Amino acid sequence: MKVLKKIIPAGIFFVCLTSIAQVIDVPYQSDSTTRTLLIATDNPKALVILLIGGDGKVGIFDGGSARSNHTFVRSQALWHQYGINSVLVDSKDNLSIKGGGRLTEDYQNRLLTIVNYYKDKYRVPVWLFGHSNGSVSVTEFVNRFGDKNTISGFIVAGTEETAILKDNTRLPVLAIHHVQDTCWTTPISASEDMIKNRPKNTRAEFVTMDGGISTGNVCWALAYHGFNQKEDELVKTAAEFILKK
Repeated sequence: MKVLKKIIPAGIFFVCLTSIAQVIDVPYQSDSTTRTLLIATDNPKALVILLIGGDGKVGIFDGGSARSNHTFVRSQALWHQYGINSVLVDSKDNLSIKGGGRLTEDYQNRLLTIVNYYKDKYRVPVWLFGHSNGSVSVTEFVNRFGDKNTISGFIVAGTEETAILKDNTRLPVLAIHHVQDTCWTTPISASEDMIKNRPKNTRAEFVTMDGGISTGNVCWALAYHGFNQKEDELVKTAAEFILKK
């Protein structure tokens, strides 16, 4: 397993710290790996696994930088201040997770391998956080493995309309939506319904945000859909939910 390290400054988000970014290629089956980018903190309280939307390709380089400008890439260093380890998951260039690819057995087993790897590594609660099309990855994982003591809870933001949960899911869940998000595949009702349809006494919250900046395609990373200039609030909201007793 290849592990590469790079010191990256997190001060661009007004966080006074220096984080260690580790590129970790997590083994999967006998001849394959999944590239991840870990930013770890001393004595972590929890760990969050971040799944971007679109085709899932973060484009993590050996040095720890990335081709993608997704909101999770822009804000990953912010988790450190809450004592939460963060892990960005890449998608291999030859692995298509569009058009239902996130629902396949191979993809979901690959994600399970990543969850188990980081659970074994840190022995802290592990959460999944999916944005946009990444919410489909999360809900399918919960549907398959959520009752097997794999994760402690999950978060979705800018929920894709095809992200469907089983009715009996009782894991803690937070849904976040930008009220000015006009991406046609992520209506606010998708996030609202995620929470409204949880069983009674399930810890479930729906949170809206507004403001920030929107440029380019309404479904892309720098639009309201991508929580552009709202990264600090997005991470703070999610981190507080994860850490709340």
